[in-house]
Amino acid sequence: MGRRQLVPSATPALVALAAAGVEHSVHRYDHDASNDVGYGLEAAGVLGVPAEQVFKTLMTVVDGVLTVAVVPVTGTLDLKALAHAVGGKRATMAERSAAERATGYVVGGISPLGQRHPHPTVVDETVWLFDTVFVSGGRRGLDVELSGEDLVRLTSARVAPIGRD
Repeated sequence: MGRRQLVPSATPALVALAAAGVEHSVHRYDHDASNDVGYGLEAAGVLGVPAEQVFKTLMTVVDGVLTVAVVPVTGTLDLKALAHAVGGKRATMAERSAAERATGYVVGGISPLGQRHPHPTVVDETVWLFDTVFVSGGRRGLDVELSGEDLVRLTSARVAPIGRD
Protein backbone atom coordinates (compact mmCIF):
# COMPACT_ATOMS: atom_id res chain seq x y z
CA MET A 1 0.00 0.00 0.00
CA GLY A 2 1.39 3.44 -0.98
CA ARG A 3 1.74 6.51 1.14
CA ARG A 4 -1.45 8.41 1.81
CA GLN A 5 -1.64 11.49 -0.35
CA LEU A 6 -3.21 14.64 0.99
CA VAL A 7 -5.53 16.83 -1.01
CA PRO A 8 -3.42 19.75 -2.29
CA SER A 9 -5.78 22.28 -0.73
CA ALA A 10 -5.51 20.69 2.71
CA THR A 11 -3.98 23.06 5.24
CA PRO A 12 -2.09 21.88 8.33
CA ALA A 13 -5.25 22.69 10.35
CA LEU A 14 -7.38 20.37 8.21
CA VAL A 15 -4.70 17.68 8.35
CA ALA A 16 -4.60 17.96 12.17
CA LEU A 17 -8.38 17.65 12.40
CA ALA A 18 -8.44 14.62 10.13
CA ALA A 19 -5.56 12.96 11.99
CA ALA A 20 -7.37 13.48 15.31
CA GLY A 21 -10.60 12.07 13.91
CA VAL A 22 -12.48 15.16 15.05
CA GLU A 23 -15.92 15.85 13.66
CA HIS A 24 -15.83 19.18 11.83
CA SER A 25 -17.20 21.06 8.86
CA VAL A 26 -15.12 23.01 6.36
CA HIS A 27 -16.54 26.29 5.07
CA ARG A 28 -14.89 27.92 2.06
CA TYR A 29 -15.79 31.35 0.75
CA ASP A 30 -14.32 33.95 -1.57
CA HIS A 31 -12.34 36.34 0.58
CA ASP A 32 -12.79 39.96 -0.48
CA ALA A 33 -9.41 41.63 -0.01
CA SER A 34 -11.06 45.05 -0.18
CA ASN A 35 -13.42 44.42 2.76
CA ASP A 36 -13.09 46.85 5.63
CA VAL A 37 -14.78 44.79 8.37
CA GLY A 38 -11.95 42.36 9.09
CA TYR A 39 -11.47 38.70 8.29
CA GLY A 40 -13.63 37.26 11.06
CA LEU A 41 -16.61 39.56 10.59
CA GLU A 42 -16.40 38.95 6.85
CA ALA A 43 -16.53 35.20 7.48
CA ALA A 44 -19.54 35.52 9.79
CA GLY A 45 -21.42 37.58 7.23
CA VAL A 46 -20.62 35.37 4.27
CA LEU A 47 -21.31 32.15 6.20
CA GLY A 48 -24.51 33.55 7.73
CA VAL A 49 -23.62 32.71 11.33
CA PRO A 50 -23.70 34.89 14.46
CA ALA A 51 -20.44 36.84 14.65
CA GLU A 52 -20.09 35.89 18.34
CA GLN A 53 -19.69 32.27 17.21
CA VAL A 54 -16.70 33.07 14.99
CA PHE A 55 -13.35 33.25 16.81
CA LYS A 56 -10.14 34.92 15.70
CA THR A 57 -6.66 33.66 16.42
CA LEU A 58 -4.21 36.25 17.67
CA MET A 59 -0.52 35.71 18.26
CA THR A 60 0.88 37.45 21.31
CA VAL A 61 4.01 37.49 23.40
CA VAL A 62 3.63 36.91 27.13
CA ASP A 63 6.83 37.50 29.08
CA GLY A 64 8.86 36.65 25.97
CA VAL A 65 6.88 33.52 25.04
CA LEU A 66 4.74 33.36 21.89
CA THR A 67 1.20 32.65 23.04
CA VAL A 68 -2.01 32.03 21.10
CA ALA A 69 -5.21 33.86 22.06
CA VAL A 70 -8.55 32.80 20.58
CA VAL A 71 -11.37 35.32 21.06
CA PRO A 72 -14.70 36.17 19.40
CA VAL A 73 -14.37 38.42 16.34
CA THR A 74 -16.93 40.79 17.85
CA GLY A 75 -14.56 41.96 20.56
CA THR A 76 -10.95 42.56 21.41
CA LEU A 77 -8.29 40.76 23.37
CA ASP A 78 -7.65 41.86 26.95
CA LEU A 79 -3.86 41.57 27.12
CA LYS A 80 -3.74 41.84 30.91
CA ALA A 81 -6.28 39.04 31.27
CA LEU A 82 -4.30 36.90 28.83
CA ALA A 83 -1.08 37.40 30.77
CA HIS A 84 -2.88 36.53 34.00
CA ALA A 85 -4.40 33.38 32.41
CA VAL A 86 -0.96 31.97 31.66
CA GLY A 87 0.68 33.15 34.87
CA GLY A 88 2.58 35.97 33.16
CA LYS A 89 3.07 39.62 33.89
CA ARG A 90 2.98 41.38 30.52
CA ALA A 91 1.47 40.58 27.14
CA THR A 92 1.87 42.36 23.83
CA MET A 93 0.79 41.58 20.30
CA ALA A 94 3.39 39.59 18.34
CA GLU A 95 5.02 41.11 15.29
CA ARG A 96 3.32 40.00 12.09
CA SER A 97 6.48 38.35 10.73
CA ALA A 98 7.07 36.46 13.99
CA ALA A 99 3.46 35.24 14.03
CA GLU A 100 3.64 34.01 10.44
CA ARG A 101 7.04 32.36 10.90
CA ALA A 102 6.02 30.58 14.12
CA THR A 103 2.64 29.34 12.91
CA GLY A 104 3.26 28.63 9.23
CA TYR A 105 0.17 30.68 8.35
CA VAL A 106 -0.35 34.20 7.02
CA VAL A 107 -2.11 36.88 9.07
CA GLY A 108 -5.82 36.70 8.33
CA GLY A 109 -5.55 32.94 8.00
CA ILE A 110 -3.81 31.94 11.22
CA SER A 111 -5.50 28.91 12.68
CA PRO A 112 -5.14 27.78 16.28
CA LEU A 113 -4.92 24.25 14.83
CA GLY A 114 -1.98 22.64 13.07
CA GLN A 115 0.54 25.37 13.83
CA ARG A 116 4.17 24.73 12.92
CA HIS A 117 5.13 24.61 16.61
CA PRO A 118 2.85 24.22 19.64
CA HIS A 119 2.37 27.39 21.68
CA PRO A 120 0.59 28.04 24.95
CA THR A 121 -3.01 28.71 23.98
CA VAL A 122 -5.88 30.45 25.76
CA VAL A 123 -9.45 30.38 24.44
CA ASP A 124 -12.02 32.90 25.64
CA GLU A 125 -14.62 31.44 28.01
CA THR A 126 -17.45 32.31 25.60
CA VAL A 127 -16.43 29.22 23.65
CA TRP A 128 -18.80 27.30 25.97
CA LEU A 129 -21.85 29.33 24.85
CA PHE A 130 -22.13 27.48 21.53
CA ASP A 131 -22.49 23.88 20.38
CA THR A 132 -19.93 24.67 17.69
CA VAL A 133 -17.57 27.53 16.93
CA PHE A 134 -15.80 28.70 13.79
CA VAL A 135 -12.05 29.30 13.57
CA SER A 136 -9.72 29.86 10.67
CA GLY A 137 -8.90 26.74 8.73
CA GLY A 138 -5.44 28.04 7.93
CA ARG A 139 -6.15 30.20 4.91
CA ARG A 140 -8.06 33.38 4.20
CA GLY A 141 -11.52 32.35 3.03
CA LEU A 142 -11.44 29.02 4.88
CA ASP A 143 -13.14 28.47 8.23
CA VAL A 144 -13.60 25.29 10.22
CA GLU A 145 -16.61 24.57 12.43
CA LEU A 146 -16.02 22.29 15.40
CA SER A 147 -17.10 21.87 18.99
CA GLY A 148 -15.52 24.13 21.58
CA GLU A 149 -14.55 21.04 23.51
CA ASP A 150 -12.56 19.70 20.55
CA LEU A 151 -10.94 23.09 19.94
CA VAL A 152 -9.78 23.29 23.55
CA ARG A 153 -8.60 19.67 23.61
CA LEU A 154 -6.70 19.78 20.30
CA THR A 155 -4.89 23.01 21.21
CA SER A 156 -4.30 21.99 24.85
CA ALA A 157 -5.80 25.36 25.68
CA ARG A 158 -6.72 27.00 28.92
CA VAL A 159 -10.15 28.62 28.94
CA ALA A 160 -10.33 32.04 30.56
CA PRO A 161 -12.12 35.40 30.28
CA ILE A 162 -9.66 37.05 27.86
CA GLY A 163 -12.08 38.81 25.51
CA ARG A 164 -13.59 42.26 25.82
CA ASP A 165 -16.68 43.63 24.10
